[in-house]
Amino acid sequence: MDRNTVFGLVIIGLILSVFTIYNQPSDEEIQAEKEKIELAEKEAAEAEKEKLAKESQHVVDEVNTTIPKLDNNGEQILTDNGDKVFVDTLTNEEVIVPSITIDETKPEPTEVKGELIRMENEKLIIDFSTKGGQIAAVRMKEFESYANYAKKDDKIDPLVFFKNGDASNGIVLPMDGADLNTADELFTVKSKTDDKIVFELKKEGKQAIEFAYTLKTNAYDLDHDITVRGFAGKVTPKNVMFNWDASLRKTERLFSEQRRVSTVCFKYEDEGFDWLNEMTDGEQIAEDKIDWFSFKQSYFSSFIRPQNGFGKEGSKFEIDTYEEGEAKDWTHLKDFSTTANLNLTNVDNGTVSMNWFFGPNDYKLLTSFDDGYDDVLNYGWGLFRWINLYAVQPMFNVLKSTGMGMGIAILLLTLIIKFALMPIQWKMYTSSAKMRILKPEIESINERYPDKADSMKKQMETMTLYRESGASPLAGCVPMLIQMPILLAVFRFFPSTFDLRQKSFLWAEDLSSYDSIASIPSIPFYGDHISLFTLLMAITTLVYTHINSGQMQQPSQPGMPNMKVIMYFFPVMMIFFFNNYASGLSYYYFISTLTSILIMVLIKKFFVDEEKLKLKMANRKATAAANPKKGKGKSKFQERLEQMQKAQQEQLKNKKKK
Repeated sequence: MDRNTVFGLVIIGLILSVFTIYNQPSDEEIQAEKEKIELAEKEAAEAEKEKLAKESQHVVDEVNTTIPKLDNNGEQILTDNGDKVFVDTLTNEEVIVPSITIDETKPEPTEVKGELIRMENEKLIIDFSTKGGQIAAVRMKEFESYANYAKKDDKIDPLVFFKNGDASNGIVLPMDGADLNTADELFTVKSKTDDKIVFELKKEGKQAIEFAYTLKTNAYDLDHDITVRGFAGKVTPKNVMFNWDASLRKTERLFSEQRRVSTVCFKYEDEGFDWLNEMTDGEQIAEDKIDWFSFKQSYFSSFIRPQNGFGKEGSKFEIDTYEEGEAKDWTHLKDFSTTANLNLTNVDNGTVSMNWFFGPNDYKLLTSFDDGYDDVLNYGWGLFRWINLYAVQPMFNVLKSTGMGMGIAILLLTLIIKFALMPIQWKMYTSSAKMRILKPEIESINERYPDKADSMKKQMETMTLYRESGASPLAGCVPMLIQMPILLAVFRFFPSTFDLRQKSFLWAEDLSSYDSIASIPSIPFYGDHISLFTLLMAITTLVYTHINSGQMQQPSQPGMPNMKVIMYFFPVMMIFFFNNYASGLSYYYFISTLTSILIMVLIKKFFVDEEKLKLKMANRKATAAANPKKGKGKSKFQERLEQMQKAQQEQLKNKKKK
């Protein structure tokens, strides 16, 4: 393996390392987190007690020394304002006390409590609430959380996307100096059938708001029609906003990874797909008219798409993470929030039609909506995404359609990719063999020109040697760089592929999460378990490195790093980087590296005879020396080197004359 090939491998390794470190999920100290949550809950309970105690105290302390002043009928005397009249027993003076007393505390405004109405189809169970006429909870019948999946009880407990109290949706109408927020209002059920429910909110006069929801047969989406009537002159149509807030629930095994990839995504009419930063809290004001927006997590998402889009004015997206110790920090992912301009044309009798989607991040399902929903799948950007969408994904779909297990499908996909790239690996090995053959002559050239002043001559002779022998220092590096996009593309593909979720293979119970053969005390940067697929991947990478190390050229200049040491370091790093990653990904890299070893052995043993290659290179050099005019012309690079050498010689001559 020549230095350029090694350089290519090092660059790829560094990119992959940075890529992996950036995506490395943090270790969750479960017990510590539970203690923090319990402490937070205890503090919250004590604070609530303290608050209630304060509220129960009378606002007028003097009442403790007073008695009610009664009229002739024995009833307490009241002022014109309705305040009660007391007599201070110490001073015998009248005391006017507001109607809030120790025994008769003024009740605080009671929170509107709605009735839950459940509707369902073959895919979804949806609880609607009369409070706000809104969607209060969503469950998915065909899927379950990892906690329920791990029970292995041969039944599916519907996956809870969010529960009652986790979410709120409605419209806000600014009127009379205040906001009418439908999420806080109590609706009535105007009509209900098996697949449709209509909520109605009546206000003053003919003012009314209707929310109609229609479930579809065997589908993950439902239609939502909003009708506003009788608000002309009271509300400006362009100021009516739609709010959708939700705290999505934990559903996967590795909570930190699920939380890390959760965010708000949206599609602008002109500027296209965009999203909020997944790593931090964030807010973004809409920059364009909005086609749709989505609350997205690792394997499930919600989408809202209005028929005519949301307006830009007043629209914004927001995401909030939880502080350590918060009650939701162990049960919910993040707080998602969107305010979107409803794009109403009138409020006297205006209607907006929208479509809601609650379902899996399945590529085929999302593309069926033909509106860019599949952009939420994190298949990488640019070239990496194209490779996944137009090469890896189609091949995987064909294999999956045969009904084979996901583990076998990954195996066959890996073999197809590796054998398709076999000519590149052949080219790399041949280039490496040529560079090894030329190594003695290159060292001889280096010995003849030890001075820096002769660097141009040394470079020219080296390039002539490469040209006459048919070798190229870049021939090993370029093929490696060609493979790099595929290597990085699958790094995104497997963790984002819904088909691997809760699919077992060998000892891995869930290919979308890490495999574990043993639990251990938590180790920083490693975790609290041992992933066997990660160990196998690291071992095969070490073997591959060892096989190539015998062909690796050692640094010829002092101070150059020892490439062997660097190459052996990467497999060790992988053990830490990949221990918490999807076992499907580690399994792919393990099979891929193992296949590379077998292909290299086959090429060396049956396809490339180094003695014949050496003889062929010698004959080519002899032919080039005997017939220099018939040989290949000088490359542009070599011509530039000669020009630079001549210019350097002229400068030296001029210096000597001076």
